Amino acid sequence: MTAQDALAMLDIRVGTIVEALPFPEARKPALKLLIDLGPELGRKWSSAQITANYTPDDVGGRQVLAVVNLGPRRIGSFVSDVLTLGVPDADGKVVLIAPDKAVPDGGRLY
Repeated sequence: MTAQDALAMLDIRVGTIVEALPFPEARKPALKLLIDLGPELGRKWSSAQITANYTPDDVGGRQVLAVVNLGPRRIGSFVSDVLTLGVPDADGKVVLIAPDKAVPDGGRLY
């Protein structure tokens, strides 16, 4: 399998964060994000360890990229449906990945 084939297996979509909530019961500091992934996929929840760089007020309305075909993951009593993508900053803290211009929610990365 080539790297291109492996990437093609991941379904990465753009979505808009419509709600962000604290997640105090998580073992590592995190936020619960409700992401609108467009009409095909709808709204999905994600747990994201982004509290070093973001508060719930910072992320509302932001577009982000998320992997949508990994299946749900239970984190305590919370079910995370998608994996929100980020990269480490100089201190190793997560910075969200987003398009640099507004695009329709649900668009697939290619």
